Amino acid sequence: MYPPESHEHEMLRQSLRRFLDRECPREKVRRWDEEDYYPPELTEKLRALGVFGLTTPEEYGGAGRDIPAAIITIEELARGYLMTSLVYIMGAFYGAVNICESGSEAQKRELLPKLAAGEMLFAYGLSEPNVGSDLASVETYAELDGDDFVVNGAKRWCTGAEIADYIFTLLRTDRQAPRYKNLNILLIDPKSPGVTIEPIKKMGYHGVKTTDVTFDNVRVPKKNLLGGPDMLHKAWMQLAGPALDVEKIEVAAGALGIGQAAYDDAFQYAQERRQFGKPISVHQSIRHMLADMATELFASRLMVYQCARLAQEERPCSVETSMAKLFVCEAATRIALNAQKILGAYGYAMEYDVQRYVRDVLLFPIIGGSSAIQRNNIANRLGLAKA
Repeated sequence: MYPPESHEHEMLRQSLRRFLDRECPREKVRRWDEEDYYPPELTEKLRALGVFGLTTPEEYGGAGRDIPAAIITIEELARGYLMTSLVYIMGAFYGAVNICESGSEAQKRELLPKLAAGEMLFAYGLSEPNVGSDLASVETYAELDGDDFVVNGAKRWCTGAEIADYIFTLLRTDRQAPRYKNLNILLIDPKSPGVTIEPIKKMGYHGVKTTDVTFDNVRVPKKNLLGGPDMLHKAWMQLAGPALDVEKIEVAAGALGIGQAAYDDAFQYAQERRQFGKPISVHQSIRHMLADMATELFASRLMVYQCARLAQEERPCSVETSMAKLFVCEAATRIALNAQKILGAYGYAMEYDVQRYVRDVLLFPIIGGSSAIQRNNIANRLGLAKA
């Protein structure tokens, strides 16, 4: 059950499914997950599909900005192998969307053609050991020294830093300036002297490492200030711009892909598994569970693609994207857990994929702004009185 799609979008969806069937068969994905390994050659093969350019205008070497197509790409990749969707996001969203929205003209000319070709990846360096949702309180600091910023501090939850070309790093450059008025974003090469990257062990989201990143007197050229010199101390405006709405849709699309995969596996199992001489799908408790899962998927998909269309048309959609991020990520979590219930003991066994869907999907109500933050966003934008 999909909303109506253009012929081009449907062709893209089918092309991605063929790619995943060919390059990411289930037995390989299980092994990669168990080994916490992502095969780098997959990125090369993903580039050949041309999907990295879907968030970049043609004038900068892209395929033309098509947010619904990019969201289809995330959904299908997450449905087949979650880490391919993450690598895609690192190029097409963390990189291209942010540079398109906030980069200087020189940064657009230099970086967007490489991002559109899939030749460059960005990681996010936003959270810190003492800072989660309250990003305005970041402690990482940069001091201007000639033509360079000198950066000191630490970032946490930097997924993909070890394979990224740049870390999109939020930091302060003035300790005395008022809150929100002293923030900047620097593009930091993780191979720079003084950068230390250490992996964080986690229960799911295996393949691309999530890391701590430490900066010890790291020199970063002034030209790497996002937006150029005119954007000094204006990072909060950059963070709160249209790119944030697109990010919420992107996270929801990943959760939607996992939810669809979990539903598909549970549906097939319920049809094939026989108990007391009948498929378990004849039992009302199983039928109702699958009916609820299908309904939540349908509602989730409508929300995700409506928000994608709003973003494509550059219409205000902060409330809608927060609603979609909240609803879809929580619905996908329920769907994965219900799939595990339908499979019973097999849903807990490593030889079946449902346990991986559960481990992976539990992250989605947390990343990209937690469910609690999304509820705050929605309530604030509805105009409710504040404490």
